[in-house]
Amino acid sequence: MRVLIIGAGTGGLCLAHGLKKAGVDVAVFERDRTPRSMLIGYRVGISPDGSKALHSCLPPDVFAEFVRTTARPPRRINMRTEKYEELLVGDIATGLDDSRSEKSVSRIAMRTALLGGLDDVVRFDRTFTHFARNDDGTVTAFFDDGTSETGDVLVGADGAQSKVRKQYLPHAKVRDSGITSVAGKLPLTDETVKLLPPLADGGITLLFGPRGEFVIIHVMRFDDADVEDDYIMWGYTASHDKFPDMKGMSQAELKQVVLTMTPDVHPDLRQLFALAVPETVFQIKVRTSERLEPWEPSNVTMIGDSVHLMTPGRGIGANTALRDAELLCRKLTEAHHGKDVVTAISEYEKEMVAYAFDAVQASLKMMDGTSLIHKPVIGRVVSAFSRTLLRVTNAVPVLKRKMLAEDVATRDHVNSAHEVVHAG
Repeated sequence: MRVLIIGAGTGGLCLAHGLKKAGVDVAVFERDRTPRSMLIGYRVGISPDGSKALHSCLPPDVFAEFVRTTARPPRRINMRTEKYEELLVGDIATGLDDSRSEKSVSRIAMRTALLGGLDDVVRFDRTFTHFARNDDGTVTAFFDDGTSETGDVLVGADGAQSKVRKQYLPHAKVRDSGITSVAGKLPLTDETVKLLPPLADGGITLLFGPRGEFVIIHVMRFDDADVEDDYIMWGYTASHDKFPDMKGMSQAELKQVVLTMTPDVHPDLRQLFALAVPETVFQIKVRTSERLEPWEPSNVTMIGDSVHLMTPGRGIGANTALRDAELLCRKLTEAHHGKDVVTAISEYEKEMVAYAFDAVQASLKMMDGTSLIHKPVIGRVVSAFSRTLLRVTNAVPVLKRKMLAEDVATRDHVNSAHEVVHAG
């Protein structure tokens, strides 16, 4: 059996490793000209689901290299107001083995690690255009350089703009969430660390503003100095209507937009915005998939954002793609050993559609520009109520444990919640 994977993102590379390890002939085709091209964003949070998938699919040496390149894992969730006032702080359990722990990793470091051992599998600078099914049951992928490749299975792992999805499931819809994010990065130094909110160093920090806007802060400390320099990443998020027209703006101008929109936040937070290196600043208009009804299975299928794009609201997009990769790898390995290919893919899609679109919906709840919290007047009331609810939850241990356990349940689908998180 030969499997063609379109896209060398996190899910596609994980799947390629798993199939290669299982003895399946696999080839990955990536439109980027080089491994370091076109990577948007800086930090990826790997959940227990993601860690388990990577541990399952990657060879031991590649998994060890991936772990080496990760930053120090988050130890707590840290929720505060835009003025750094505490709303809720809870600890994430540490000490779990690498096969099921939370991790923080730089996108470029992760891709570099996952490319290890795949020199004979991944082909860069190959832009997929379309596929065709053949009379003998195979499928052929065509590329814009005039070349083509034929295999028994085609897997779309080509992200939000998936050409595989557009051809295979043209009725699948991706829509605007109503949310815009602007993010930036700055070096972590003795001076910049003093600007962070309390308990941010070593945690995942969310700062909630009075009109539905929020800021996420990640502190990336690498124990291995040759991976990357330590840094702080921030992302400012609000509904579209709160931003000016940013079309054509330079990266320095995007940073100034954030500063203009946040005159009343904590002065140290404004300084973090101001110190972002202009070349690192970027904006994203956040989009999301709409739930799909089941479709007739075939020897073409998809994983990750190509089929279930979700907002970053729950931090589970990449992890759901990894979960897809591990599940599809198992099913295709069964086909490699004799199971009917279409039956194997049907079993994968039935399970994937159920959990993935639940994750899409959960992620949208956190970043939906149409929700009441973003409205001009009622939004302030909803925001004040939400803050009060977080403070009450923070003060009542049983409520805090319940809330944190529910979050863990979206990130770890094997182990019980009480093993992973406890109230701080």
